[in-house]
Formats: sequence, C-alpha cells, structure tokens
Amino acid sequence: MTEILEKKTFRLHRAWPVAAVGFVTLIGAAGFRSVPSVLIDPLHEEFGWSHATISAAVSVNLLLYGLISPFAAALMDRLGLRKVVSGALVLIALGSGLTIFMDSAWQLLLCWGLLVGVGTGSMSMTFVATITGRWFVERRGLVTGILTAAGATGQLVFLPLIAALATSYGWRIPALVAAGAALAVVPLVLLFLRDYPSDVGLRAYGAPEGSLAGQRVTATGSSALRALTALRDASKRPAFWMLAGGFAICGASTNGLVGTHFVTAAHDHGMPVTTAASLLALVGVFDVGGTIISGWLTDRWDPRYLLIAYYSLRGLSLLVLPSLLGPTAQPSVWVFIIFYGLDWVATVPPTVALCREWFGVDGPIVFGWVFASHQVGAALAATGAGAIRDVQGSYNLAWYLAGGLCAAAALMSASIGRRLVVPT
Repeated sequence: MTEILEKKTFRLHRAWPVAAVGFVTLIGAAGFRSVPSVLIDPLHEEFGWSHATISAAVSVNLLLYGLISPFAAALMDRLGLRKVVSGALVLIALGSGLTIFMDSAWQLLLCWGLLVGVGTGSMSMTFVATITGRWFVERRGLVTGILTAAGATGQLVFLPLIAALATSYGWRIPALVAAGAALAVVPLVLLFLRDYPSDVGLRAYGAPEGSLAGQRVTATGSSALRALTALRDASKRPAFWMLAGGFAICGASTNGLVGTHFVTAAHDHGMPVTTAASLLALVGVFDVGGTIISGWLTDRWDPRYLLIAYYSLRGLSLLVLPSLLGPTAQPSVWVFIIFYGLDWVATVPPTVALCREWFGVDGPIVFGWVFASHQVGAALAATGAGAIRDVQGSYNLAWYLAGGLCAAAALMSASIGRRLVVPT
C-alpha cells in the first residue's frame, strides 16, 4: 500500500508583515520622542530660555499629538494609511530638522510644537488601533501590545544615542538624527503598508469564513465631521469619561512628567545627563516586555482589573521616587526603573480593548479622543512640572501630585462597566 504524503506549505498571513512595518514606522517616529528630555538643559544654557518656556513647546507638541489623533484616524479611513503616515513622517522630519536654524522661542514652539506635534499626532496610538482593528481578529491584544511597545523600543534605540551626541557635539546633531530617522522609514511605508486585508484578497487574521472583518469600508463625508460625530456619541456614555479621565492621568504621569523631566530631575541631584538618559532608556527596555505581556493579558482577563492594577502600582512608585534620586544610580533607582518600565504604557492594550468593546467600529476614532485626553494630561504635566521646578528648585511636588492622581485613575477604571454584547 502506497502512502502519499502531502506537504503543506506554510504561508504567513499578510497581517504580520503589515504589523511589522507598523512597528518599524513607530520606532522611526519615536526618534523625536527622545529629543526634548535630553535637550532641555542645552537649550536653556545656549539661549537662556527658562525651563517653563522650553516645556511649553513640549506641551504644545504633546497636546497636538493627542488632539490630532481622532481626526487622523478618520483621515486614514478616507485617504488611506500610506498617505497619512508618510505625510506625518515628513512633518516630523521638518519639525526636528528646522530647529538647527532657530534663534527665538517662538520658532521652538513652531518646530517642536506645531510641526512635530501634528506629525506625531497623525500616527500616534490610533495608528496602532487602526492596524489591529482592520487586520486582526485573533491576537488583537497581543499585537496592540507589541505595536505600542514600538515607541519604547524607539526610546531604547535613540535616547542613549541622542544623549551621547548632545554631550559630544551639541544639541543640533541629535535634532538632525531624529529628522533622518523619520525620513528613513517613509519608503517602507509606501512599499509595504496596505489599508485592508480585502485589498490583497484576504480576511483579517483569525476571522472565520464569511466574516466581514478586514473588508474595506468606504468612508463618506468629512473626516473631521466623522471624528466629531464619534465624540458626540461617545460622550453620552459614562465609560468614555472614565476612560478619558484615567488616560489623561496616564499621560501626565508618563510622557508629561517622567518622559520630559526625569533626566533634568536626576541631573538636579548630581547624576550625569548620560547616566540619567540611559536609565530613562532602560524604562523603554522593560516597557517592551511589560506592554507585550499586558497585550497578552488583555486577550484573557478583564481589562478594567488590569487598569486598576497598573495605575495603583504606578502611583506608589512615583510617591517614593524623590527619595531615590541621587548622584549615582543606586539599587533602589534600578528597582524603580524596572518597575516603572513594566508599567509605562501597559495601559494601552486594555484601554484599546475597552474602546472597541464599548464603541464598536468607531472604536479607533473614540480611542483617538481618549488618547487626546492622554496628551492633554501630558501637556499640563510637562508645563506644570517645569513651572514647579522654576519656583521651588526641585520636582518633588510634581512627583507627589502625580502619585495621587494615579490613585484617582485607578478608581475611575474600577467604575467602568462591561458590555455583555460586543458591538460589531
């Protein structure tokens, strides 16, 4: 009896290469995220601008980073991912590169604030939500975690480099490096990124036979109108306000405070800038693992409970941070870096999942508005912490306030209900 062995050819679903391009794209865009925290002191020394003035430019950036997001999500539906993301990368490159010619504070606001803010906002976390929502049914939480970790990976790659270049060659070379990193990713986006699985004859990864998941949806009407309509409808539900409030505190306690001011705060205690920047980069190392694990947990556990745990633990770590900082990186500082790194953006996968659960096909756009609140919180914290530093000579009060706010975010997350039927 002759047995015929059939060889099955393994075929990688196109969703994975699309996710990989998204990951690399977010790393390239993250180059600029490493710049402000390292260049605050060099700009202060060269131009005499106060910490509050420089932080204001960072705040405009953070604010636009969030406020542009929901409109960018709607624009991706209308114009496509490649056009929106490529244009965003070019804006980031312009905003970072043009800073080498500035000599006035308003030019810093224009470059760091407006140009880079609009660019980064056009491909922020809504880009992650759009890719996972269109291309994945299975493993959505895991892929959300991986793509979210791309920002931390970019920080890991660029922050020590930016710090070393700034120390050796001044602040202008790092600005050009960040611009080049953004431009380098544009060809990948144009060549490999696609809008929908149906564009290449596929269903979304893990979608069952006959499912409409991954099918192209033709956007009609104004992108701005759709974004505003999604906000109007979402704002009628208490869950939206709890998610937005919690995420505002998330932004204040990460990008706005630690991401912008940790290096300067550590330097105030005598720590070398390169050492402090390396510690902040290590936050990115541990954030990669923490966010991916968070995505894996989101596929299996109630997202609300994850948010309660993340915010509570983050608040406790911020309350003890002022007592840990010193001229050298003591073991207690390393414990904080590891702990805080695991928690840094672990909040994103459960927040995306809850937006999708509560708001269905408008989930990515609603998440854009929730993410806008994240950046409003970050902007307020960036400016507020800079002002506290100018007035009091230290950041201690900023750390304590952020710790208390994280406790409030945990309570907001606990008040979010669950929908028994996930909208389709």
